[in-house]
Amino acid sequence: MSRFGRVAVLFGGTSAEREVSLRSGTAVLNALLQSGVDAFAFDPKSQPLAELAARKPDRVFIVLHGRGGEDGSMQGALQLLGLPYTGSKVLGSALAMDKIRCKWLFQAQGIATADFRVLRSVPEATTALLAELGGKVMVKPASEGSSIGMSMADNVVALQAAVAEALRFDQDVLVERWIQGRELTVAVLGEQVLPIIEMRTPHTFYDYQAKYQANTTEYLCPAPIDGALAERVQHMAWQAFTAVGASGWGRVDFMLDQQGEPYVLEVNTVPGMTEKSLVPMAAKAAGLSFSELVLQVLAQTGQDGL
Repeated sequence: MSRFGRVAVLFGGTSAEREVSLRSGTAVLNALLQSGVDAFAFDPKSQPLAELAARKPDRVFIVLHGRGGEDGSMQGALQLLGLPYTGSKVLGSALAMDKIRCKWLFQAQGIATADFRVLRSVPEATTALLAELGGKVMVKPASEGSSIGMSMADNVVALQAAVAEALRFDQDVLVERWIQGRELTVAVLGEQVLPIIEMRTPHTFYDYQAKYQANTTEYLCPAPIDGALAERVQHMAWQAFTAVGASGWGRVDFMLDQQGEPYVLEVNTVPGMTEKSLVPMAAKAAGLSFSELVLQVLAQTGQDGL
């Protein structure tokens, strides 16, 4: 493992996803140490980047979820410091974090995604907006992850409340047509598209509690879907991943409607790496242990420059 040199594992941070990042980062750090890698923890919330530069790591493993770690800002800082890092570069990170601009890009590239509108304030005339989007919508902050600030609305009062909640986290709000169907996700590792996972939950949707707290969520991997459809979904995942400029590793989320049509929801460039996370689950189905997955992500560091 000496080929990796000294590795800094960045996790924690200051985003709304800090708690998830702490769990993900601890798992990654432990896997590296158990594999014989000379790794150490670094939390940008309490440690300035000047301290990281002074410690002169050979590589940086980014496990910071959300703003300050997944939005291109940390990637840009590390690039200026001359420190090779894991995952997507500045552009891919920044673009994938912005759900609205990703939707515009998906539309331009002909990648199926649910119809949507963009709001910057709580709307007054919401009846027309609901009607335009089929009467039921999902409301999301433009640049948050882990389903933070997300809620469903199917009436005027609920829509206004959902937009107000989303505005607590972001100045731009995505209002997206509700797709009734199955929730799927596809992990990408290097140039390999991993087996599809289907998530089933009794919750209204795969929300924060379903992801990290509930014991009622079911995970099916590989997802029980037709082979031709599986190939189509995996191809769409690769299209979406590369369209936003993502690289290294990540995850693409989907909805499969009741007619069997897949729609891309978003691209995640620093997905969760907790005991309930999806990328490790897909890697296991592909024959990779958690440690092997972590080492493969780390091995890609610096392959295309910083």
